[in-house]
Amino acid sequence: MRKRVVLLAVVAMFFVSISSAWAADNVIDTVAKGCEKELNSYCKDVTPGEGRVLACLYAFSDKLTGQCEYALYDAAVQLERFVASLTYLANECDADLEKFCADIAVGEGRVLKCLDDNGDKISDRCTQALKDVGAK
Repeated sequence: MRKRVVLLAVVAMFFVSISSAWAADNVIDTVAKGCEKELNSYCKDVTPGEGRVLACLYAFSDKLTGQCEYALYDAAVQLERFVASLTYLANECDADLEKFCADIAVGEGRVLKCLDDNGDKISDRCTQALKDVGAK
């Protein structure tokens, strides 16, 4: 069970690298606070980046406290919700994205800005999805 929770968090953290800064900061804070003891004890010499810190936690998964396990689980759940929101938006705004934002580079909020810039032209369905996920 412990290794599964840590592995879930490692996979989920991958999505942080492709998602917004808010999601990344929130998830990183959750793990940093919940696993502070483990990070200071087992992973203090690990250079952050490219999943190395999570790999360290995974290596010591048999020594994680319940608090750290919960933090990893909570981080994975947060990311799952975030990915579900992105999927919902992508599905509801697909035609609008193709029509108005096809040439926009993904990242740094550019696609969301494109939808916002075209707010009076995008479909009601997309507008509602943006409201539903709190992006508008």
